[in-house]
Amino acid sequence: MSEQNRPDSGRVALITGASRGIGYGVAEALVARGDRVCITGRGEEALREAVERLGADRAIGVAGKAHDEAHQAAAVEATMDAFGRVDYLVNNAGTNPVFGPMAEVDLNVARKVYETNVLSALGFAQRTWKAWQAANGGAIVNIASVAGLSASPFIGAYGMSKAAMINLTAQLAHEFAPVVRVNAIAPAVVRTKFAEALYEGREAEAAAAYPMGRLGVPEDIGGAAEFLTSDKAGWITGQTLVVDGGIFLNAGIG
Repeated sequence: MSEQNRPDSGRVALITGASRGIGYGVAEALVARGDRVCITGRGEEALREAVERLGADRAIGVAGKAHDEAHQAAAVEATMDAFGRVDYLVNNAGTNPVFGPMAEVDLNVARKVYETNVLSALGFAQRTWKAWQAANGGAIVNIASVAGLSASPFIGAYGMSKAAMINLTAQLAHEFAPVVRVNAIAPAVVRTKFAEALYEGREAEAAAAYPMGRLGVPEDIGGAAEFLTSDKAGWITGQTLVVDGGIFLNAGIG
């Protein structure tokens, strides 16, 4: 589609952790429907490449670490400066640097996981609320995980943080209503670099556990985020949409 024929919704989204993977899949979906986006990530080069693919007329990038409050402020300010509004916030930035039983988790590492996966989402939500959404409305989507809905052996610290994010979603939905809708998406394993350790070298085996017969792809989550930020979801708030290829039917995540 030529730039002249691309739709323009007039709306703007801030998407964290979006230079690749799920975050980029969300950005692609929102740009395709006509939104403009600000994407964040730690690597400046990766962000530049992502902005080029999305279209410099539709996207900007702000590099930084999600838990850094100065970065949060800079991302919201850059979005407002470039586009004059921030209708949607998608909290996708996350980390999972630990693999092992909870009895042996380094507490400093657990703090880092919680700070990046939960407190950064709260920080971005506070700032977008104050900058635009409180007066103008909008929607927030938090990218959680099925790991936050049940025990998840060896990624317990990550699951704990995602459970907190699901509760944060409910809390913000209650406090921000009726002006801003807040929902979460809980994916199972999605084929991204972030999740490689869960399927690398055994993808066919991992996919066989899913009733849908495959792992997720970023576009699956992008479609869900597109719906939850659309007017079609106008009476949905405080919910966690499980997007898992049916794996929860098997009482596990594969």
